This record gives sequence, structure tokens and C-alpha cells, in this order.
Amino acid sequence: MYLDEETEQVMRKAAEQAGLPYSRWVAGLIRSAARQSWPPAFLDLAGSLPDAPLEQEIRATDQADLPRRGW
Repeated sequence: MYLDEETEQVMRKAAEQAGLPYSRWVAGLIRSAARQSWPPAFLDLAGSLPDAPLEQEIRATDQADLPRRGW
């Protein structure tokens, strides 16, 4: 794989900051970019937050809407 000098410097710095060999850092980027599913951490969020009320539930209350300003 060819990288121009500036891009290679950026890659080397980022890999060093991550504490990874260059090839492993690049491989991680490729895996991340080519992933065809959501990462496990994202899927773990499902059901972890209480559901937001539906529009019908919000509108079923007797509370008046707040006054709005015109444009």
C-alpha cells in the first residue's frame, strides 16, 4: 500500500499514540470502515434507556402548549 509522505507521518503519529504497530492500526481502520453491522457497544445500548413517550401520550395530557413567538 502506498502512502504519500504527509499521510504516512499522520498514520505513524496516530499509531504511536494508540500504542499499536502501524499495520495493526491500519488494519483496525479497514475493519471499522468495512464493517457491515453495528459495533457491539452500540447494540448493547438497545433497551438500556427508558422509552420516550409517544406523541399520542404527550398530547393526551391536559397541559397547555407553551406560547410561541412568530418569525
